[in-house]
Amino acid sequence: MTIVRRVSSQFLMLCVGIGALIDSAHCQEASIQTSSSPPNVLFIAMDDLNDWIGVLGGHPQTITPNLDRLANSSVLFDNAHCTAPACNPSRTAIFTGQSPHRTGVYSNLQKMRDVLPEAELLPKVFSRHGYHASGSGKLLHYFIDAASWDEYFPAAETENPFPRTLMPKSRPVSLPRGGPWQYVETDWGPLDASDEQAGGDYLVAKWVGEQLQRPRDGKPFFLACGIYRPHEPWFVPQKYFAPFPIESIQLPPGYKADDLEDLPTPARSLARNRYFAHIVEQHQWKQAIQGYLASIHYADAMLGNILDALQRSPHADNTVVVLWSDHGWHLGEKEHWQKYTAWRACTRVPLMIQVPEGTPGLPRGTTASRCSEPVNLLSLAPTLLELCGLPAEPVHDGPSLVPLLNDPHAQWNHVSVTFLQRPGSFGLSSKRWRLVHYANGDEELYDIATDPYEWNNLASDPSLDSLRNRLRAKAPADFAPSPKPTFDALTELTWQPLNDELAPASNPSGSRFDIVFLNRTDQTVKLWWMSPQGKPVPYETIAKGKRLRRQTRPGAVWMIRDADDENLGYFRVDDRTAKAIVPQ
Repeated sequence: MTIVRRVSSQFLMLCVGIGALIDSAHCQEASIQTSSSPPNVLFIAMDDLNDWIGVLGGHPQTITPNLDRLANSSVLFDNAHCTAPACNPSRTAIFTGQSPHRTGVYSNLQKMRDVLPEAELLPKVFSRHGYHASGSGKLLHYFIDAASWDEYFPAAETENPFPRTLMPKSRPVSLPRGGPWQYVETDWGPLDASDEQAGGDYLVAKWVGEQLQRPRDGKPFFLACGIYRPHEPWFVPQKYFAPFPIESIQLPPGYKADDLEDLPTPARSLARNRYFAHIVEQHQWKQAIQGYLASIHYADAMLGNILDALQRSPHADNTVVVLWSDHGWHLGEKEHWQKYTAWRACTRVPLMIQVPEGTPGLPRGTTASRCSEPVNLLSLAPTLLELCGLPAEPVHDGPSLVPLLNDPHAQWNHVSVTFLQRPGSFGLSSKRWRLVHYANGDEELYDIATDPYEWNNLASDPSLDSLRNRLRAKAPADFAPSPKPTFDALTELTWQPLNDELAPASNPSGSRFDIVFLNRTDQTVKLWWMSPQGKPVPYETIAKGKRLRRQTRPGAVWMIRDADDENLGYFRVDDRTAKAIVPQ
């Protein structure tokens, strides 16, 4: 009996102890919940950054200590993908929370406000819920949308998101322009300047750091920071080039010389966009890689300034930190340069989220971890609202990532879809597989577990047909049409006046696109195309005050004559859809 009583006594003490621990845990949880207040949000964007950061292993020479330290204290999503592989549709999706297949915003040529004049952007949502919404740098596609912000640097009313930025006096520095098809900013080289003298992202990071030091009197903030590098042109101070001597530069690990042989026709057309061949022909491939690595190193240093400022600030323990890139970048993989594709080199992006303890939607906060589930930047808006305890917006399309922030290994039944410029074309990512589908029905299929660089297209393997069908069934079935850019949204070509001489010859190259002519004279004018031999070829007339849309190619020259066949002037077509205004 004594032994039994002793055991029973010990058992009772054990139960009491466990109960005390449980009560303590409940008290701690209750304390976290009851002491929680609306957290701040620091929302950091980097432009054109692929997986060339240390923790993602995209390139062995990259130097990103600050991206790595943020990743090592966050949930790092190593299977995150952009909503679209171009700045405008990607950023529109992020800031509206709406998918391109619903909005029709698929390309950089469109203006967000032309297509979505009433859409409420993320900073405005936070402002409506009592937050101070401020931002700096490039967050939308080359405009600020002043009405969406409480404060901005540079001044919101300018609608120019860029502070002063040092550029070489004479351009190009490294890459001669191969023709009018080439983007003028495809160029690189070191600047003989300090960070402060270079301006640009340094000034953005400085302003954001200053905002983090401000006392807020209990009012939470949504603070967005757009770091422009490594977007072209790759001109950053010399010290960021120094760690990458040209003789040591390694080519992209994902490059394979014969990588287009097993691809369908639309894929090959998308891959070969002239840039890569031109860069190789000019013996600038390694120099370009050097410029990209240097620009990443520079952007990482600017991020370090911001993280240091947050750590010193009174808001360090009550700020959700999110870092993302709008899309990736090809540096020769698939014989491609730039973006715009559905391959993983272009769709996979850095995404890391750090949540402090006491956050309403995740009271325990995040634990440093890695998540390999397929996620999409479209999820950022609903995720932030849930974390901050704010009501969901019914127009938001993506699933919240809070379940994965709570448990990176939680069940996740979603795929990630990246929409190409043509409605009906997309890339789809699951945890292991990637499906690329083109509007004409052609497809590519890759097993990322064994083929991370997508070198082996398995779409023709009949044993995988059922898998392809299951993946395709997870993609949208309907796609909003893509509205043409409005006239006001188009870039304006330069009018070149003529006297008695003819316009110069055309040098057409590249794909066809539209040019919209507007006749602002007080008479009907005649439109002539200049042949490559310099011979005028008559086309159409344009009545006064009227517009005319014509298809053309980069390098084409269009001459305008009056009713008496006097030469008035001409336009030389550049690298994209534009407007050509015949002046009074």
